[in-house]
Amino acid sequence: MAYYYGIRHLSPNGAYQLINLLNDRKPDIVLVEGGSDLNDLIPQICGQNVKLPIAIMSYSQTIPIRTVLYPFAEYSPEYQAIKWAVKNGKQCRFIDLPSSVFLALMDISEKRRLSSENQDNSDNQNEYDKEFGSIYTKLEKFMDEDQESWWERHFEQLSSYEDYAKASEEYGRNLRIYDDKIPIDDAENYLREAYMRYNIDLAEREFDSDKIVVVTGAYHTYGIKNNIPLTEDEIKKLPSLPNKSTLMPYSYYRLSQRSGYGAGNKAPMYYELLWFAINHKDLKDAGIEYLTNIASYQRSGGNFSSSAEVIEAVRLANELAKLKGSNVPVLQDLRDSAVTCMGHGKFSEISEAVANIEIGTKIGSLPEGVSNTSIQEDFYFKLKDLKLEKYKSVVVQQLDLDLRENMRVKSEKAAFLDLERSFFLHKLCCLGVHFAENMNKKQDNATWAEQWSIAWTPETEIDIIESTLKGDTIDLAVSFVFNERLEKAQTITEASEVISDACLCGMADSVKSAVSVLQALATNSASVEEIAETARNISFVIRYGNIRKTNPEPLLPLLEQLFYRGCLIMPESCVCDNNAVAGIIKAISALNEISINHSSVNVDEWKKTLTAISKRDDLNTKASGYATAILLERGDISNDMLSIEVERRLSRGIPAELGAGWFEGLSLRNRYALIARLSLWEKLSQYIDCLDDEEFKRALVFLRRAFCEFSPNDKCDIAENLGEIWGVNPDIASEIINNQFTDAEQDILDGLDDFDFGDL
Repeated sequence: MAYYYGIRHLSPNGAYQLINLLNDRKPDIVLVEGGSDLNDLIPQICGQNVKLPIAIMSYSQTIPIRTVLYPFAEYSPEYQAIKWAVKNGKQCRFIDLPSSVFLALMDISEKRRLSSENQDNSDNQNEYDKEFGSIYTKLEKFMDEDQESWWERHFEQLSSYEDYAKASEEYGRNLRIYDDKIPIDDAENYLREAYMRYNIDLAEREFDSDKIVVVTGAYHTYGIKNNIPLTEDEIKKLPSLPNKSTLMPYSYYRLSQRSGYGAGNKAPMYYELLWFAINHKDLKDAGIEYLTNIASYQRSGGNFSSSAEVIEAVRLANELAKLKGSNVPVLQDLRDSAVTCMGHGKFSEISEAVANIEIGTKIGSLPEGVSNTSIQEDFYFKLKDLKLEKYKSVVVQQLDLDLRENMRVKSEKAAFLDLERSFFLHKLCCLGVHFAENMNKKQDNATWAEQWSIAWTPETEIDIIESTLKGDTIDLAVSFVFNERLEKAQTITEASEVISDACLCGMADSVKSAVSVLQALATNSASVEEIAETARNISFVIRYGNIRKTNPEPLLPLLEQLFYRGCLIMPESCVCDNNAVAGIIKAISALNEISINHSSVNVDEWKKTLTAISKRDDLNTKASGYATAILLERGDISNDMLSIEVERRLSRGIPAELGAGWFEGLSLRNRYALIARLSLWEKLSQYIDCLDDEEFKRALVFLRRAFCEFSPNDKCDIAENLGEIWGVNPDIASEIINNQFTDAEQDILDGLDDFDFGDL
């Protein structure tokens, strides 16, 4: 009969005792829990220059893409089983359901969940978890400690593979007794175990059963032994999805439970220390190294941590272990002693060190040619070619780019290295690959400099592989994304955003395609906000196209047409309420910015537009005030003209919301020039004085919005003006303006929440 060895998926002692078992029994074949369609990857898992942790990822070739992962660390029993078989020239096979079946079951489960939500039914498993929790949560109620510590204390310290195998099988059997899952989850486990039993039976017909070792999760061992195998006809009826599989680097962070990986552990880096200690046949070494590493980390950060504290922590950990009935401290004992002796009773003092020592930042790597998708190969080739390999780390790093040509180097490639890096990182962003974040997202002040925040995670690899359906290389995938966006574009803004993104990616062909689509969409009617945003996007490409090797000339006529059209419809667009005026003001600002940066547009028409908006009484007064502020900023309105406009807008009889709204718009720009005009504040003071209580409350809403944007220094300057107008000491006026509200004043402001503003 085959030898069944139940394990925990990331158990250092389970892996060590498994090696002893294999060396003892010398099986002809080792059967391992894992997708049975992944056997061709077994030689690559143990290939030269493979650095763990790594994972097998199987992904569907259909939309939406489903993925299933099989991760391995150095101390994974499955990995050590594979490694032993390869090293000793023995056969090794995965025996679990094919990954294509797992993907199909995931798809069915997701569709069932969505269907249940549409019918407004609660998910049974979620309700079960909320009420009772997982089986491990329930077990912890009967233990003196958490399940992780209990396992480590009772299993990671066993001294023989016979004891480990018996204990793990009994543990798994009892889990099954107490784990009253909902029927559909039981069905999946029974299916898996029946399929694994089928593969074991196949192996027993091919090999001497005494020369077979079966390595599965402890939960499944009892079920596999006592389950009826599937028939070939039943196997043919299993659902499946077309899929591909590949190896990928993995990380200790992703293995930790903190990342949400279900079969992980809380402290993968600590378990590596435990793995080395078991191999050196002294379990206490792991605890000593754990505590000394915490001290070393503390010292490297400039925090005090003495040798005496480490010695006391080791002693305390040993005593805590004895209280729990074991001779060797487990992780919880070590952490408690570290907090007491090295953190002075406060976990916060050593939290960073604990995270570093328990979880760590370790990332696996694969040699060239091992990844099975061309887009993965393209990604790693570009990382190397662009000298970005050092950024393949879970620790966030900053990268500053200078997009200008570097004249101090000889080769053209080196001269434009940062520009090519920028293209590459922007392409990844367009693909939705979580690797680099652009810290200059708004691009409002975009010049030749960029700043990126970069960190690699296993999700990066998943994102890259999911892009396989879009193209075999990063460039082809990005081109596909742009074409897809253009096909779906319904507005000129959407098309212009593709132009901007394509420029950032250095993809001239996509820019041309987007221009054609935009020109076709521009024949339809569009709001002034949409026109302004589109013109702004095109302006960005024109202004910075040269530095990104994009020819801006074909875009100039389009910009001129959009700008002129915006000028024509802007005044009538200002006939709006106070909810819509924010978008109008943003559009006015965008067109004004374009008029300053591009001499080819019709600047005279823009001045006429601003003047019309400034003078008309039938428009939203906030927009009129904002137009006046721009004219003042541009020097296109004289002091006399401004005085006349202030007199007209802030005069007795003008409704409170109209006068205060106009001032709010005026104060949005060039506040220094406003503060310097004493006549403006004199008119504002006179206007407020003439308001009755109800009018004042209405005006106060707009005035509060206006003044909240002024800096303390601005308010002091305003106080000087008002002090002069009121005939009081400027310091007293400043104190009054900048002081906290009295209770009575605060009551008035709170009362504004219930004030009836009518149709404001």
